[in-house]
Amino acid sequence: MEGAIQEFDGLRVHIDEVIHMPGLDAPGDKPHPFVYFITIHNDSSVSVTLKARKWVVREAGGDVTVVEGDGIVGQRPTLEPGGNFAYNSYHVVATDAEVRGAFFGTTAAGERIFVRIPSFRLEVPA
Repeated sequence: MEGAIQEFDGLRVHIDEVIHMPGLDAPGDKPHPFVYFITIHNDSSVSVTLKARKWVVREAGGDVTVVEGDGIVGQRPTLEPGGNFAYNSYHVVATDAEVRGAFFGTTAAGERIFVRIPSFRLEVPA
């Protein structure tokens, strides 16, 4: 893959739902698991393959966790024009947090691209 990575206007990320799930396993120092549901839409006229992701979780208490790696929930989905990819995953936090990030991939022509994930809140119930 040659060339610089560029933001790709043809992809759109929608945060479908965020749910506090206290019944899920979580470490003692981060006892609040949140499940999030996301749909990535390809509104462009070219195929796009998503290959990696990066999340930044900023907690109200000052902790920042960066999660990055290959794939999206173990997959490298190819989104055809007009197609989408939906999935769910989770983050664990100690306090309220703001989450943001990006997905990285390539177009069918080999251009390196990314699309931002809109920020969303993880609000621990009182």
